[in-house]
This record gives sequence, structure tokens and C-alpha cells, in this order.
Amino acid sequence: MQAFRTDLATRESQLAEITLALVATASPNPPGDTNTIAATAARLLREHVPGVEIEMHRGSPEVANVVARIHGCAPGRRLIFNGHLDTYPIGDATAWTTNPAGERIDNRLYGRGTADMKGGIAASMVALSVLAAHRHLWCGEAVLTLAGDEETMGVLGTQHLIETVPHAVGDAVIVGDAGSAQVLRFGEKGFLWLEIEATGKPSHGAHVHLGVSAINRLRAALDDLCKLVDMPHTSPAAVTSAIAAAAPISEPLCGAGESAVLAGVTVNIGWIEGGTSLNLVPARARSSADIRLPIGVTTAMAEAALAATLAKHEGITCKILRRVEPSFTDPNAEIIRHCVAAATEILGSAPAVNMRVGGSDARLYRAAGLPTIVYGPTPHNMGGPDEHVILAELMQIAQVHTLAALSFLQPTKAQ
Repeated sequence: MQAFRTDLATRESQLAEITLALVATASPNPPGDTNTIAATAARLLREHVPGVEIEMHRGSPEVANVVARIHGCAPGRRLIFNGHLDTYPIGDATAWTTNPAGERIDNRLYGRGTADMKGGIAASMVALSVLAAHRHLWCGEAVLTLAGDEETMGVLGTQHLIETVPHAVGDAVIVGDAGSAQVLRFGEKGFLWLEIEATGKPSHGAHVHLGVSAINRLRAALDDLCKLVDMPHTSPAAVTSAIAAAAPISEPLCGAGESAVLAGVTVNIGWIEGGTSLNLVPARARSSADIRLPIGVTTAMAEAALAATLAKHEGITCKILRRVEPSFTDPNAEIIRHCVAAATEILGSAPAVNMRVGGSDARLYRAAGLPTIVYGPTPHNMGGPDEHVILAELMQIAQVHTLAALSFLQPTKAQ
């Protein structure tokens, strides 16, 4: 075991090399073609993971997914590492002060996707590399699934792999998506994305008594919509207690008020448009909303409350664009215990165990019945200019992935 830990501690250069190689291969979504980045990932796996088995699975001609697998010294359980290959577009390259195609400056790795989530993928690749070099220490299989379309909800990526590749599912899952080394995430909120349209009766702005303003109707409906934040619900005690216990660590990292956001319904009005001229009563107006749902509120419950709210308003119609159920893994699950123990060893103190504000492909594994956690690096400027990660923290992520996998893949009593 000492040789294993010594080997793991020397992988920082390898980790930086893999991360920057992934970042150097652009994979913006849109347009969402991941064939080239999938080929790069497969090459890096062959170079760094001895004896790895690699398969390419396409969800579409443009969306390429990679599945990499290694075996231990005997049959046993299967642990899945998961990541996504697509990134946000670079945007305005002139706004970057560093190379969006990747560069190392001191202890930071810059470039589009370093935080979301090519750094996390590199951490899982290093974990596979170390495990492959010490197969005699563990049983079963370690598998890395790399999805091509997470930014567009994963239907052609992780979901496709879950449905079509038997060894893309297993006994537990670690997702290296953006987060913090100090916070292990066991669940995430669901959401409803919707568009609301209001109709009215046009007239001249000087004769408002002859018209009905669609904008006024929409404003009134949106005011009531925002009251859904008070929607009553009951979350499992294990979830509410975990959110509360995590607050002293998680809130300083993620912002004051995070605990309340995780525990309750939130409503964000994304955009509003309507009317044609300042001196005309508008006949039409539209808006969008993002309603996030905590554990304890299903999409069906939220839609029923939404319908009841909007039914009070004349001239209002609503279209649901997307539904995603909230999901969580029991905070006391075995994979969480292994990851907490590994993180405590590497960090010198126990990490917080909390819900995640944003979404990830972890929800797809949880929906398939797999205990799943998200543990990845802190995202700096994620999606913006000069996106980067701190290499020392990314190394901690890689070490925790590796040690948690080693512990989880020990022989069980049933074996």
C-alpha cells in the first residue's frame, strides 16, 4: 500500500499534461461535435493507462462517447467514473488574458473546459492510471464513461451509454464535475423550464380604456409565479440535516444563502419581451422561467401548483420546455463513506457532504438506481474568459478519486 500511495503522490505532472491535452482539443457545444475530443481522450487513455480497454459509442454521428475499462486481480464490483467532453464555447477570445486553448501559469491551468470539466476528467484518468499499475490491490472493474453532450442534457451521451452499454453502469459512480475539494455533493435539485405567453387587446396608447395590455397581464402572472418559492414540501430528514451540517464549510465557498436555496423552491425569470411601440397597448408578451425544485418536490407537484397559479389569470398560456426530477443518493451511502474517508486523508480534515445547486449527469445515474456523487475541482471563471483550476486542488481531486476507488473495490464478504 505504501508503494501505491507513493505512486499516487507523484502524478501531478501527468495530471497537468492530460488536462492541457484535453483542453487543447476544442469541443464547444454548440455545435456539439465531439468526435475529435473523443479521439484525443482515447489516445490519452492508451498512453497513460496500461491494459485499458477502450470503446467508442456514438449517440449520433456528431456525438461521440468513450468508455474505458480496466480489471482488477479478481472478479468483484464495478465502479464508474463519469465525465463530459463537451464545453461551453470560448466566446469573445479577445476578452481572455490567457490562452483559451490551454496553458499553465504557476500553479494554475487555464483554458476553456479546465473547470467544466476536462480537469475532472483528467483526475479520473489519473485514478485509472494508478489503479492499472497496482491491479493486485483491488478486485472488480473500474470504468470511465466520457459523454459527448452533457451541456445539452445528456440524452445522446450518458443516457445513451446507460441504456446501451452494460458495463457503463455498475455499483457506484463518481462524477468529477465542477465543485470543490472541500464539498462532496450527493444530490441536486430538479427543475422546470417554461415559457409563458400573454395575449391582450391592442389599442392606441392614448386610449388605454379600449385595450387590454398583454404586458400587464404577464406582469401579474409572473408576480404570482414567483410566489411558488413558498410552496410547502417535506424533504427527507437525512437531506435536510446534511444541508444544515454542511453550511459552515459550503456557504463560505459557494455564497451565503446557499443552504436556503438548496432546501427550497426558487424561481428565476430569464427574459421578458412584448409590445411593438411605446404608444401602443401591447397585444402579446412572452417570458421564460427557471423553477428549481428541492428534494421533496416532484415536477408533477410543481406543475400542478403552476397550473393553479396561472389559471387565475386571463389570457395566459404556459409551455413546459423541460422537466428534470430532483435526485439524491443517501448521504450515508457506502460510496460517500469511502470518498469522505479518502478526502479526510488527503485534505487533513473531513469535507462537507451537501447537495449541489447546479445540474449534472449524476442525475441520470441516480435515475438508473446507482449511488452517485459529484466530486470535482473549484471552477474559476467557469464559462467565462480565463477559466481555470488550481493544480494543487485538482491533484487532491485525483487522489481522492483514486483512494475512494481502491477502498470501494476491495473484496466484499459476498465474494
